[in-house]
Amino acid sequence: MKNEVIMLREGFSACPVPDEVKERIKGVTYKENSEIHMDDLSYLNIRYLDFSHNIADGEMIVHKSLAKEVLEIFEMLFEAEYEIEKIRLCDEYDGDDERSMADNNSSAFNFRNVAGTQELSLHALGRAIDINPLYNPYIVGDKISPANSAEFADRGADFPHKITHHDLAFKVFASKGWHWGGDWTNSKDYQHFYKNKENLVKSAVDKIKKLVAD
Repeated sequence: MKNEVIMLREGFSACPVPDEVKERIKGVTYKENSEIHMDDLSYLNIRYLDFSHNIADGEMIVHKSLAKEVLEIFEMLFEAEYEIEKIRLCDEYDGDDERSMADNNSSAFNFRNVAGTQELSLHALGRAIDINPLYNPYIVGDKISPANSAEFADRGADFPHKITHHDLAFKVFASKGWHWGGDWTNSKDYQHFYKNKENLVKSAVDKIKKLVAD
């Protein structure tokens, strides 16, 4: 798949990772590996409304196959005046996911494992996005991440920026076929939206079934 330059409108664009950005992320969020190459990634400019309801511009890196739909997702959130505190590359936190979450930074690509495991995270493939993570923590057992989000672990409580099935972020991501960590059974990741790599064989079978049904 070609890594295209995409311009939806002012403030919403995607392109191959620029050289200066490559230098910023090498050895930080991007590490040499056999799973994903720099050319598989797209660099996005994203406009959003911050918590003061001011227009701000952020940057994000995702898998190139998801670039256009991620821009469309954030354009829909922007049009609906959905507030996101900040959108920065995790490199501004030296690739430290805990620090990024603690600062309520919404982000995507970071070549790392799932916290506490040896399993590669979908963030490492540019296929996951965390939204307002301080208010929407990752909870497994009695561990809450980020550590300063304990007051937001009670999902029955009423507070702003809480992602639920009724929240616009959930509805917009779901409309594009993304899944939500808040639906997990053994843990809950309320900030986390993700899209698995397409199973090409299953996709082909589904298309054939649809053609036959039609």
